[in-house]
This record gives sequence, structure tokens and C-alpha cells, in this order.
Amino acid sequence: MGLALALGGCATRGPLHVYTLAAGGESPVLDLGASANAEVPSFLEGDDRVNGFAYDPYTDHFFLRLSPGNRIRVVDRPARAIKRDLEIKGAPEGAGDLAIRPRDGYIYLLGPTPGRLLYCTRLGNYLGELTLEHPASGATGLAFDMVKDVLLVLGDEGRRVTAHNLTGRKVAEVTLERRAGPALAFDSDQREYHAPLPERPGEIAVFDEHGRFLRSTPVPAGSPLVDVGPRSFIRVF
Repeated sequence: MGLALALGGCATRGPLHVYTLAAGGESPVLDLGASANAEVPSFLEGDDRVNGFAYDPYTDHFFLRLSPGNRIRVVDRPARAIKRDLEIKGAPEGAGDLAIRPRDGYIYLLGPTPGRLLYCTRLGNYLGELTLEHPASGATGLAFDMVKDVLLVLGDEGRRVTAHNLTGRKVAEVTLERRAGPALAFDSDQREYHAPLPERPGEIAVFDEHGRFLRSTPVPAGSPLVDVGPRSFIRVF
């Protein structure tokens, strides 16, 4: 049991926080769940380009996927420091969003081949590819539902979200009321999707699990990457 905790990580959950990040340049991670919007250094440089962004509530770490797509920067939120820089050796290059399965720390990334995801361990050890059954076409957003243990894929049309189990089988589909993307996040407790509105820069839309639009959250324009998660009171990793 002790070894499983050490490898997989766990946490006592706190209130939900919404995190956003610009795709390029020397921009910080913005914490919209703080009493006043807080900034966490991303340690990006001017020529860095972020393809995907995810938050792991079990370890309280941010994961930034950097161009050309096989590099990940892990930032420790409370320490405000780089935890590690990963190169996923053996993985093909390719831009796109990423998602974390907190239970085992597996990282899933949109791959260069439509309908396939790359996946690796939390430490960057490449494990291979996962083929999705009837995925959303031209996927741009990727999220993880921790309650149902499924991957959520947003298509490039910005409306269709497909859910897949960890073998890639399609188990559900939802149509969002408004076009959203390119990023996708999911609040597993409140059962809500979060995604930027491309036609209204500076807003993150919130949809219920059936795709109905509920509300929007203002964010700085130019912050199209988003993820959500409960703030950890206790971290074990």
C-alpha cells in the first residue's frame, strides 16, 4: 500500500480552482480560484510554445507540454518551482492538449495521428499509443473524468465531446451548446466542462455534463489553455 501511494500519489481535496495559461511567451499560470487572481510562474521563455496544459490535484503540479510536443515541464504550484523537465523518449512529436489520470499518474497526449493518443508515466517513460473508437474528428481538447475513469476528447468543430475508457472504446458522446475550444477541462465533482469560447476571447465557458451552457468566467484575453482541479490540502507523492 505504501509503495502504491508513493508511486501514484493521493490528496485530500479542497475547493475547485480554475487555471489558465497563454500558449506562448513569458506568461504565468493564472489561478482563478484564489480570493484575488493569483499568478504562479511557468518559467517559460519568450520563444517557448505550449501545446497543452494540465493540472494534477494529487501532486499539486502543473504539466506544460512544450513544442515540438515530446517535452513536458512540471511545475510545483505551492513551491513555485520547476519540479522536473521531461523528454518523452521514443514518442513521436506532435502538438496538442494533454490530460492526467491522477490515480496512477499516467499522462495522455494528443498524438500526430488522428484518433490516437500517446501516453507515458508521470516521469516521462513512454508507454505507447492508445487507439480511440469513433473519436471526435480532429481532436483539439483532452480532459479526464476522475469519477467515471474515462478520457474526454473535444473535436476541432468545437461541439462534439466523446468519452473513451482506457482501452479506447467509446462509451458516451455529448454535444456542447456553444462552440468551444481548443482546450478542454472537466470538473469531475460538479460534472462540468470548462473550455474557452473562440468567438469571445477572454471567456471560459462552463457546460453541464449534458452539454448545456451554464455560465462563463472572465479570463485575460490570450489565455486559451485551461484546466481545473480541487486544491490539495495534503499531498502524498
